[in-house]
Amino acid sequence: MRPDEWSTIRALPLFSDMAEENFGALMNAAFLQKFPPRVNLITEGDLPDFLHIVVEGPVELYARHDGHETTLDIIGPVTTFILAAVIRDEPYLKSARTLAEAQILMVPAPTVREVFDCDAPFARAIVNELARRYRSIVKALKNEKLRTSAERLANWILSADLRQGRRHQVDLKFDKRIIASSLGMSPENFSRNIALLSDHGIRCAARDVFIEDRAALERFAKPNPLIDD
Repeated sequence: MRPDEWSTIRALPLFSDMAEENFGALMNAAFLQKFPPRVNLITEGDLPDFLHIVVEGPVELYARHDGHETTLDIIGPVTTFILAAVIRDEPYLKSARTLAEAQILMVPAPTVREVFDCDAPFARAIVNELARRYRSIVKALKNEKLRTSAERLANWILSADLRQGRRHQVDLKFDKRIIASSLGMSPENFSRNIALLSDHGIRCAARDVFIEDRAALERFAKPNPLIDD
């Protein structure tokens, strides 16, 4: 990876405070690669070879068991995955694949662990990142356990609108099947819930959801800062 491409990565909280020479060691060992859509990047059960950093494009994290598959998360720039497996040198608990054309920075896992052992600010940043991910998982678990599927969808629409600039119009971006799976519902249930939410301030047209009455949607969704980001 060229030094002129480092600045975006350097700005990440994970790397921002570490010693310059240690950051250089990571970047000198790393390489940037472009992938087409639907390419598997990692497979659950494998040991990690790299720490992956999404520089461009969306990536789906998913898992399979006994013939079933579910979407666990959809991530975009600039995000790392899967840090815990890299630090512990243990098998991935998730798989990852590109949803569209993507650019991924790949840092060799042994180099990450070597720098972790000698750079205290980097080690603290990793602890903070793992703590943030843990809290995110607890929130996701509470969302799954404490809400109906329609309430989960309503809160997802509110959060997506904030991420997309509070335009009162949410671009679904991905196949509805993937969004449904990430929210713990079937595509059929997703469609039924969209129809149900039309009585609570939204309108759906093709790949867009329009928020026509935010107050009504919020009354139904009951957003909670201890669950929702």
